[in-house]
Amino acid sequence: MRKRTVATAAAGLSLTMVLAACGGGDDEGGGEGGEAAEGPFTVGVSNAFVGSEYRTQMIEVIEETFAEYEEQGLVDELVMENADADVNGQIQQIRNLINQDVDVIIVDPNSATALDAVFQEAIGQDIIVMAIDQAVETADVVNVGISQEDLGRTSAEWFAEQVGEGAQIVTVEGASGNPATDARWAGAEPVFEEAGIEVVARGDGGWDQSVGQTTATDLISTNPDIDGIWTYDGMAQGVLRAVQAADAVEDLVIGGEARVQFMSSWTTMLEEGTDFSSIGVINPPGTGAAAMHIAIRLLQGDELDESQLENGNTVVLELADPVTNDNIEEQWAEVSDEADTYVLDSVLTADDVDQYFAE
Repeated sequence: MRKRTVATAAAGLSLTMVLAACGGGDDEGGGEGGEAAEGPFTVGVSNAFVGSEYRTQMIEVIEETFAEYEEQGLVDELVMENADADVNGQIQQIRNLINQDVDVIIVDPNSATALDAVFQEAIGQDIIVMAIDQAVETADVVNVGISQEDLGRTSAEWFAEQVGEGAQIVTVEGASGNPATDARWAGAEPVFEEAGIEVVARGDGGWDQSVGQTTATDLISTNPDIDGIWTYDGMAQGVLRAVQAADAVEDLVIGGEARVQFMSSWTTMLEEGTDFSSIGVINPPGTGAAAMHIAIRLLQGDELDESQLENGNTVVLELADPVTNDNIEEQWAEVSDEADTYVLDSVLTADDVDQYFAE
């Protein structure tokens, strides 16, 4: 049973008004009308893409953070909708969570706009909705994550400097229509245009090493005069393998990723005396933990500080310094014992999220 009520989430109300109303509570929650609820709360998670090391780590961090709150008696159940699904499948995931009477839904969205109607269904049932990793456009959802556009821009700026003006490049990106893919390209495209770099072809890598390798192999074959392949997390190891198979490591600049397997290959090549250079911009899986901390505070009646939000509803987490040749040795020393699939991470604590709340 839901442990708190929201005064209203009718369309047209600002997010601030909705959040300020959180914590009304019924007799189980220990509150009346605008008072903070005590819980325990039920948390729902919707993840519609499981074929990614990043998402696996994200879910693990959410589960670990939930366990911490469970020990404190603040939460009682974590309802997980965690399976591959298209947009329609994710809509059903969210409806399943609504029917489970959760208090908050944390969702890694397949679309920036196509889930709006089901989000409103949840909000209409007094459920707080939070989007992580990728932002959605509806103003009634709290977005929590890094700026994917800044990630794309940061990576592209390094890449443009490496290939130089007049270069021809191809890209191996996440998936067409995916919010993070689109946002990263929105950050990268103007950088390439300003630098006078021609993007002769763009390919989907599906956030997957093997798909990334196949796509990169095809692009190298059909575009023999390119100077580089811009890519990022989920595909970079596969792209590297394609470049190695084409015996083009010394000829092509490639984007990289902040994952152990790629960093291991990177370090090995440097130890072998090559002049290989790359970049890994960190997209932290721990975003889910930050959302959990913020969700608990909202359920307890705390209000987000509007001055700390972008566009009135988005908590933008600061980008960590990227992995480059300047710090790869230091970064590798810290994670060399982790599994190949481990993604460099930064997990905010409950105290860290204080900065996003009104005093």
